[in-house]
Amino acid sequence: MADKDLISQQEARDAVDAAHEAFLTLSRFDQGRIDAICDAMAEAALADAGRLGRLAHEETGFGRAEDKQEKNRFAAEDIWRHFRPLKTVGVINDLGSVVEIASPRGVVAAIIPSTNPTSTAIFKIIIAIKSRNSIVLSPHPSAARCIAETARVMEQAGLKAGLPKGAVICLENSTIEGTETLMKHRRTAVILATGGIGLVRAAYSSGKPAFGVGPGNVPVYIDRSADAAKAVGNILTGTCFDNGTICASEQSVVVDAPVEAQVRDEFRRQGGHFLSSSEADAVANVLLTPQRTLNAGIVGRSAEYIANLAGVSVPSGTRCLLADCGGVGRDFPWSIEKLSPTLAFFVVDGVVAGANRCEEILRFGGMGHTAGMHSTDRAAAIKFGEQMPAARVIINSPTTHGAIGLSTDLAPSMTLGCGSWGGNVTSDNVSPIHLMDIKRVAFETKPVGKTAAPEPSPIPAPVSPSPARKKPDRAAIATMVDQFLRDKLSSQPPVPSEPVKPAPAAVDEPPAPPASPVKTVIHELRPQSLTENGLDKTPVDFVSEEDVRKAIDKGEKIYINSKTILTPSARDLGNEKEVFAKG
Repeated sequence: MADKDLISQQEARDAVDAAHEAFLTLSRFDQGRIDAICDAMAEAALADAGRLGRLAHEETGFGRAEDKQEKNRFAAEDIWRHFRPLKTVGVINDLGSVVEIASPRGVVAAIIPSTNPTSTAIFKIIIAIKSRNSIVLSPHPSAARCIAETARVMEQAGLKAGLPKGAVICLENSTIEGTETLMKHRRTAVILATGGIGLVRAAYSSGKPAFGVGPGNVPVYIDRSADAAKAVGNILTGTCFDNGTICASEQSVVVDAPVEAQVRDEFRRQGGHFLSSSEADAVANVLLTPQRTLNAGIVGRSAEYIANLAGVSVPSGTRCLLADCGGVGRDFPWSIEKLSPTLAFFVVDGVVAGANRCEEILRFGGMGHTAGMHSTDRAAAIKFGEQMPAARVIINSPTTHGAIGLSTDLAPSMTLGCGSWGGNVTSDNVSPIHLMDIKRVAFETKPVGKTAAPEPSPIPAPVSPSPARKKPDRAAIATMVDQFLRDKLSSQPPVPSEPVKPAPAAVDEPPAPPASPVKTVIHELRPQSLTENGLDKTPVDFVSEEDVRKAIDKGEKIYINSKTILTPSARDLGNEKEVFAKG
């Protein structure tokens, strides 16, 4: 095991170094070349969407092969079609007074989960290359083969279209130590972390910019004004899609009391099964571990599989298990995020109570992610959205499909930020935009310190000349000035004369200025070179962050003394890496 850890760490180092070399080439490509490469990779992923979906299902046991195929299609077709027109090279926006210029970030470290392995890999590869970054994928160990195959398919298509070798790399030896090495490597520019909360926290503590996601635990409220049949159909579509493995899938249903009976009937009619109190307790025992955490053994499994595991008999063809839930929290297992076609069922009276219950569910385990509502009252839906601590509030649509942008106009994405609610750096659906730095060339529009035209002074009243005042004698003043200058010059010591050299006759140049009586002494700023054992230990005058990075890359020291000027960023990085030495 120790050998495997060491091997994975070295593989991660080598991968980032190779990806960085590829990035140096990729970053110089123009927009047409970048888009042609992405066209080829997306087309290859789309052609293999079914096969890759089956591989993911067979390797992980999660979800349904046909739904994984649809997720692959969505990533390769819908997402790419949406972002293809996006400018990611050179000037991307000219506002006149401000011109925006895109700059790639470098090597992207992409952590790929087991729940949505192939679709997430397709998505992250496309947005990385679209924004002119190279990418190194660290697959979840239980989905390593299907993720590696996805990367291979896309890389091969990209290489044929001109992608630099090393721009897409998938680690073969996947360990926690290898993933940490990948995230902390000095050449890793940004991290895309999709996975468990522990992994996301590790990404944020790596010292690198990171886009992570939080858990879902999505509540959805059915208002009395809703179309009950459509609402139930949407909820079942969302929570049953790929057996609930997308973290935006519905986890709890909160129903307005006047439509409770109708909603229950619709669930039963459309394939939902309500458990008795004892059956719900039996299923709860397999939903959670003895430590009260989600049991990975039920994630992405069908409703019938989970019922059989709990020893509960359900009708054939049951799509979803539902259980009446008396509250929210650790004592109510059904109120957690279950990542399976299992729904907690709550009844409330009115939209205020419904919103309060949904907020309670989010605060228990889904802060910042997604909430849903079914209603024909637009004003009530907006009011509901104002209260939710969630980045996405999906109205009258499956939250699974709405949150990722498949059934709404949200930016299509397989990585959904949860904002500060969920401890994430963004609440956006992550896209190529998040993998670019934007430079802004700003022209002056509000001059600073411009001298204003003087206001006309008021005309004073005429004053009669004083009879005692005489006009100045200009000739007398000139005589006084001449006498002062003669006295001043006579008091200066004589300037030593130097032999006069005749000027070359052929050159028509102005005469040289007379020699100054003051001797100029030029002091050399850099001290004499100090050497020891063949090493130059000359203290330098100035050090920037770039100088420090070059020294780190070469494994060299920078010799400084008390007169050396250090930029703040150079000082911080140099002290951290112990680059400085006294000269």
